[in-house]
Amino acid sequence: MKKNTDDISKEINNVIQTLMDRVMEKVLVTDPFISESHRAKKPLYAALVPDEIFKGSHFERRFVTPFGGVWEKLAQVAGKAGLGLCELQKTISGNVPQERLVRIAEVLNKLEHAPKGEKKIKPDWENELKYILKGKGELIPTIVISDVYAENTLTGEKYAFELKAPLPNSDQSKVSKEKIFKLYAMEPKVITSAYFALPYNPYGRKENYAWSFPYRWFDMKKDEIVLIGDEFWDFIGGKGTYDSFIIKLNSLGKVYKERILTEYLGIEPKNLDVEVLK
Repeated sequence: MKKNTDDISKEINNVIQTLMDRVMEKVLVTDPFISESHRAKKPLYAALVPDEIFKGSHFERRFVTPFGGVWEKLAQVAGKAGLGLCELQKTISGNVPQERLVRIAEVLNKLEHAPKGEKKIKPDWENELKYILKGKGELIPTIVISDVYAENTLTGEKYAFELKAPLPNSDQSKVSKEKIFKLYAMEPKVITSAYFALPYNPYGRKENYAWSFPYRWFDMKKDEIVLIGDEFWDFIGGKGTYDSFIIKLNSLGKVYKERILTEYLGIEPKNLDVEVLK
């Protein structure tokens, strides 16, 4: 039975709170910024730049690492609530005809390196996949490790997601497309569908997404396997998941921004009602 958005909201709250509380514990108790130590190690910097600047950098380094996998953890919460089963870093095994593997490499190579004297080839998921699936040959055991794997426990449908940060680099995008190709190329097919997913869109609407690197590998506006922001969250968690996610995240943001300013930086908080994610 699927959970409602209130249940999802509570679980999202638990994931974020747990991670943020660990960060606060680290920067306030176990690994605080010590001004005297900073000035002793970098006297020139300390003489020219206020300690608060480096104190902010100290916090950032201890924040970024534990939050590296937060999107996947939140996706797992949504996937379990919406579909019934969700795993991270799932190993998916299957057999791919040898010629399909050759064609996958060929397609990716053409996208990366335009033939001499010719214009760069633009990605075209539908036709690329049709070409790859025409390949035959000996079945080659193939393994793909999926960032996020989910199953609809009512219908038996299986989904794999390459979940990347909103501004992925070219190498990440290429590897993701190769993995998705291999999943679709498996014979017999072991997943219902696979997707290249971004947790939110820094550019607002999908048609405005403008980060250039993934465009080398995907048509970010038209490819059916590209899910951005609400498309991904509502797919994996059910309608309303994205709105619930944003509301909860912005609500928690106000709490932790105030704590960071007052407890860590010693600054009186102002204008904390501004929502960052929408």
